[in-house]
Amino acid sequence: MSSELNYRPRESVKAADNGQDVKQMEIKNDDDPYGEEKVGLKRQVGLLSGIALIVGSMIGSGIFVSPKGVLVNTESVGMSLVIWTLCGVLATFGALCYAELGTMIPKSGGEHAYLNEIYGPPIAFLFAWTAIIVLKPSALAIISLSFGEYVVAPFYEGSECGPPVSATKLVAVLCVILIVVINCASVKAATAVQNFFTVAKLLACALIIIIGFIEMGKGNTEYINPKVSFQGSTANVFAYGLAFYQGLWAYDGWNQLNYITEELINPYRNLPLAIVIGIPLVTTVYLMVNISYFTVMSPDELLQSGAVAVTFADRTLGVMSWIMPVAVAFSTFGAANGNCFACSRQLYLFS
Repeated sequence: MSSELNYRPRESVKAADNGQDVKQMEIKNDDDPYGEEKVGLKRQVGLLSGIALIVGSMIGSGIFVSPKGVLVNTESVGMSLVIWTLCGVLATFGALCYAELGTMIPKSGGEHAYLNEIYGPPIAFLFAWTAIIVLKPSALAIISLSFGEYVVAPFYEGSECGPPVSATKLVAVLCVILIVVINCASVKAATAVQNFFTVAKLLACALIIIIGFIEMGKGNTEYINPKVSFQGSTANVFAYGLAFYQGLWAYDGWNQLNYITEELINPYRNLPLAIVIGIPLVTTVYLMVNISYFTVMSPDELLQSGAVAVTFADRTLGVMSWIMPVAVAFSTFGAANGNCFACSRQLYLFS
């Protein structure tokens, strides 16, 4: 190994807590009589990029589609807003537990690293195998297909049959290839893309929220009035379980930062801080966006909409309604990039 590289022990994570970029790190194997050295990960992900990874991975297509799934199971506007809030609280509690694990076991790889330390390699191997072969690729495929649908849809507007499935899949494949190329190029390129698309999707959500406030100022609060918003709430306990399932899909990605713990600058500070800032921010955005939807659409109209955010834009933005499909495409691309960025670290640790 070249002597020009500046090595540090991988176990001494606190040595990098001064915020400096660690160019390379050494993994010393005490059981190895030859003292073989291995190359580790660079610390070049700061607090802002960590927040962007959490927010960008969580805000995908869920907030633009899932409101219908939550509402159809709760059967009332008020209870649907309660479910969205409770999903955010649950995601926050889970992320805080992961923050504790991430500072106690400062290794990249998320669940694989923790299972390996606590229960040993066999359990960790089974989880990693399932995640790498099934969970992460399927999540990336679903998000990429959503991206493909929103990119292709404007070109087939007015068509009775809608866009062909082959076109949607082709765009989804190109999306995956582009994301893989970006992530293979460099960490800085991947985080720059993540930061850009996170800002873009937050601006789209901010636009929806601002319009919602304007509509509330006009007095369009019929469906969000607490006196009537809980009327008709379902008494079926199992239906609330399904509503939670729909809501939690929109919150998926809250644990992504734990997959890159070794690349965080000052992880003992930035890991919990990014979680404490990122997830409550997403919860607040989700709640305000849902309230905004109901200032423009009735519950029945929302349930009949194929893409809630697009319908919202059609009714409020006029000729500028094309902004929303573009924003949703940006949102899904950013979520897919965050998913790929985090999953690749699991492969690194697994190897």
